[in-house]
Amino acid sequence: MIYFEPPVGSQLCAGVPRDNVTIGMEEIMPMKLTKTIAAASFVLASSAISAVAGPLMDRIEAGEPIRIGFSNIPIWGFPDEDGNAKGFVNEIALGILAEMGYDDVETTVTEWGGLIPGLKANRYDLITGGLYILNSRCENIAFSEPIGSMGDAFLVPAGNPRNINNYADVLAQDDSVLVMYSGANTVEASRREGLEDGQMMQVPGPTETMAAMRAGRGDAAALTYFEAVYLAEESDGAFEVTDPAALPEWTKNWVGIGFRDEDADFMAEFNAALANYVGTEAMLESVAEYGYTASHLPGDRTAEWVCGNR
Repeated sequence: MIYFEPPVGSQLCAGVPRDNVTIGMEEIMPMKLTKTIAAASFVLASSAISAVAGPLMDRIEAGEPIRIGFSNIPIWGFPDEDGNAKGFVNEIALGILAEMGYDDVETTVTEWGGLIPGLKANRYDLITGGLYILNSRCENIAFSEPIGSMGDAFLVPAGNPRNINNYADVLAQDDSVLVMYSGANTVEASRREGLEDGQMMQVPGPTETMAAMRAGRGDAAALTYFEAVYLAEESDGAFEVTDPAALPEWTKNWVGIGFRDEDADFMAEFNAALANYVGTEAMLESVAEYGYTASHLPGDRTAEWVCGNR
């Protein structure tokens, strides 16, 4: 059964002022679907779990499904033609839940800007789809331990006619415009590098990004490296990807799964399973088709460290 919900384009991700966001998305409609994942036994040390059950554990004990929210973002998290949750973040999250023995999962596809507000409004129990762990987001939601580490890149017209490789290049050309998702980490990065509203075009997602670039309304688009590569490959040679190393080192980020603060007990259980699953052969095989390799593993950085440093 597929359900349709009203668009949530006016809802914003953490850390992004409402008056700085341009909304123009009508195409991506939220939908719900139920997916069963294979259960696997998992023994968890009792010391890792809070003694007080949170709302999500109450739902699970009542026989209700775990609700996952994600946006339609290539490579990271998206629905396939049959409505199944795909993308490497979804694959990892579902793999961890399977390790924990949870086999009843309901997923909802919504706009990027609606993920954190939807989680806080209790429409989802956890959110995936490629959320970087950022300090501004940590002030609003809790994050699992990192599941990967990635960088960003710019999507530019073939040949890079304006020689835009980083934020400084945009800033140096007064009439240039950088396209980015509303609520994405690149909004904060742009402001940190000195860009102002006149050089920043914020859109809901990849469809609008490509529309702006093809129409010549943007000179470059700031994206995750995975997304930039995917969109360039889909452009029939119209666009190319800049070198990620051209961006500041501090733009390298770590990815996590978002939870409500009150579900700390469930997140502790999730983190224990994550520690046993991320980096295994089974995990790497499940995400190989998306380009995720051992080089993208999170290393020894913790969510606490990333929250304090990104």
